[in-house]
Amino acid sequence: METTTTTDPTDQPTTPTMDPLTNPYTSLNSYCPDLSTLFDLSTRGAWNTILTKITLTRSQTLLSHPHHHLIYLTFNVLALTKLRRFAEAAQDLYSHFDNPENLDSTSQYLYSNYPSIYPSHGPNSSMIPFGLRVLHAHLPFSLDQRDLGLDRLYGLLLFTRERQSGDGAGVWRKREIFVLNMIVSYHLSVKEFKVCLDLLRELLDKKEYAEDPNVVAKTGYVQMQYGDLEGARRTFGLVEGMVGEGGEDVGLMNLVGRNKALMYIVEKDYVSAVREYEACIERDGSDAVAINNKALCLMYLRDLTDGIKVLENALERVPTTVLNETIVKNLCSMYELAYVNHVDVKKTLSSWMVRVAPDDFDMSCIRV
Repeated sequence: METTTTTDPTDQPTTPTMDPLTNPYTSLNSYCPDLSTLFDLSTRGAWNTILTKITLTRSQTLLSHPHHHLIYLTFNVLALTKLRRFAEAAQDLYSHFDNPENLDSTSQYLYSNYPSIYPSHGPNSSMIPFGLRVLHAHLPFSLDQRDLGLDRLYGLLLFTRERQSGDGAGVWRKREIFVLNMIVSYHLSVKEFKVCLDLLRELLDKKEYAEDPNVVAKTGYVQMQYGDLEGARRTFGLVEGMVGEGGEDVGLMNLVGRNKALMYIVEKDYVSAVREYEACIERDGSDAVAINNKALCLMYLRDLTDGIKVLENALERVPTTVLNETIVKNLCSMYELAYVNHVDVKKTLSSWMVRVAPDDFDMSCIRV
């Protein structure tokens, strides 16, 4: 006996062979999301969704321009890296280049090879996104290939310095500082303090960076790491002089405030440190460093209740900004010190985290 079914006219056909360009029930962006969509998903930590959309786009062969492939490749490699699928990320990246050690050796990614599509680009202009170059340099560290990663980072640093001329010089200077900060962080992780200071001082010898408060402050942090507290104090004083009293840049004002607080912490003057961090949070309620460190100072003052409140309120108020493993780990440590039933409290936190945390969040930091 035959049966009849009623079809809702708003239902979307699911036939996999339907041409998305002529499908009246969906838009092209459902299959081929534009850059703003991918960027929005990345800011929300929706890395699994990004992988799904890119896989569908690639399977439908909807990318019409060469640089589109590279943009999607960058988001795909980034998503895999965020999800700690490092081997897959490296495989996907390397498969698109003739020589994985030299991304520019693949001539198909030169704009000049497509004059009808990119008529205004120079003869040796590359379409490889800077973000993909950064991932190319970063991935070896995740694959336990530190020497290779440092070689690539130093090569990328040279790459940024060779391009600091013309209209785009300012952008490349910012990229130089970004790469240098990555290099310094990796050297700091193995306590190679002299290398860090040499790199930063080389940068500060250049006129365009000598008055950059963030670069100078980074030098102070390195000095603190190896115990040169008086040197750090002098360096932080230089930063404060650059920013001045009552500056309008909230980020720089908070930089000065956090520096002062660090020196108070070294002196075990936690009350003064809390005061500095409170001023930072008043200026910028999403300053995650100030929020975390204020809570730790309260813990050192044996005020666990207020320390817990600081972190809980921040997570509830601005979760997308302050939600990271360090803050959650510190909150769990405070729970363990403050509550007999800390396991139940952490389970409640874990349930909330499942709903709001990005895909790449490491839930093991809750230690349930």
